[in-house]
Amino acid sequence: MEDGGAARPHGLTDGSTPGGTLKVETLRAQLASVGYIADDALAMALHLALRLRRPLLVEGEAGVGKTEVAKAFATATGARLIRLQCYEGLDAAAAIYEWNYQRQLLAIKAREDDESADETEERIFSERYLLRRPLLEAITQDEAPVLLIDEIDRADEEFEAYLLEVLSDFQVSVPELGTIRAKSVPHVILTANRTRDLSDALRRRCLYAWVEFPDPERELAILHARVPGAGERLAGQVVRFIDALRREDLEKKPGIAETLDWVAALLDLEVESLAGDPEALRASLVCLLKTESDRAAITPEVLARIADRAAA
Repeated sequence: MEDGGAARPHGLTDGSTPGGTLKVETLRAQLASVGYIADDALAMALHLALRLRRPLLVEGEAGVGKTEVAKAFATATGARLIRLQCYEGLDAAAAIYEWNYQRQLLAIKAREDDESADETEERIFSERYLLRRPLLEAITQDEAPVLLIDEIDRADEEFEAYLLEVLSDFQVSVPELGTIRAKSVPHVILTANRTRDLSDALRRRCLYAWVEFPDPERELAILHARVPGAGERLAGQVVRFIDALRREDLEKKPGIAETLDWVAALLDLEVESLAGDPEALRASLVCLLKTESDRAAITPEVLARIADRAAA
């Protein structure tokens, strides 16, 4: 059974004494250094979640970069990223722990004549035969990891209720072993697409950030950070085009990752201006439009209109 002391902030410094105040600007700069351009509200939410040691719930439309928040935060701080991808039917065995039954059976057969039943039980129900899933893995690290609980709204309400215990006490009860407490409290980031309402109890335990699609200025900064090969002219046209495209009546608006894919495609097709090669531009839309209804909605006439304005 493992027991741990108090957690401490991991990986971020601003030259102050231990426990000193970390400037939000320092965190933003560290995120920017790994290609994530955070707005003021998100940077402050991350800063406070770190200092207060509280989980952060990040909501927003699909494609705005919610999952990337945790990845960038882990990279910037040098912390290990542990990810739990939620889905309907997720249970404790997949999220917390389960016993390695195959190894237990082999161990029993190997020594079935050499020990008593009590000795066998004590031996096989030890941590050696415990399979640690993301939640248990996160609370047993020596250094605080970043625990990403991705798309929590896809999990069942029953699992959400169980998660509350873990987020409240950062401990897991294993009947055969006892209570396993966190060695170092992880930095928890939950994401949700609002496919269902989350409980008030979960929201109470978390700080909160809503992430919008970036405005053209911030998306341009993201583009320069992630695709430095894109020239200023093309990059400016791309962010204006994407901004206009998201204003169209689309079933699925293109996200930031799709913008980056599209820029890479344009560079590969040697497109220098959105108004210069209509055929290449139309072909490249496979990176942006991901449903048949959206492809039908962006007719050649609509495409030309948006491209001409973006290139003006």
